[in-house]
Amino acid sequence: MTKAMQFFDWLFGEGSALTPRQMAARALVVFFFALAMIRASGRRSFGQQSPFDICITVLLGAVLSRAVVGASPFWSTMAAGAALVATHRLVALASRRWQGFEDLVNGHKITLVRDGRLDEKAMHHALVSHKDIDEALRQQGGGVSLDEVECAVLERDGKLSIVKRRS
Repeated sequence: MTKAMQFFDWLFGEGSALTPRQMAARALVVFFFALAMIRASGRRSFGQQSPFDICITVLLGAVLSRAVVGASPFWSTMAAGAALVATHRLVALASRRWQGFEDLVNGHKITLVRDGRLDEKAMHHALVSHKDIDEALRQQGGGVSLDEVECAVLERDGKLSIVKRRS
């Protein structure tokens, strides 16, 4: 075993019987790899928070944590994280190019209120209650009544958008 390999074994260890120093060293390396991978995946992975984007967030955290605690081989785990990021980026590029694929991956908006009238069928489909609409009216509409709403839309990221009627 070369001195470099001995040093890496001393610094990072192998398997799950790791010292605090080895776990700390692994955590630092994983942090910088994760930062590089997140930057490579693009800003949308943490900015938009669609189900597609949340998926990469959760999976990347789960996979990379295994490298820190030694539950999986270190470099194999880093490769798995890189594969997830590359897949996220490719799916995002494909979504940008093909609208039908984007709708499949990210979903589409659902209009819940039109001209002050609730669309009960759309609300049932989207699992949105009357109280959810009331809350959105208070938070975004400044306390406007349903009669004053042109439309209320459940956006792809799960947020409710309220558009007031023009006076």
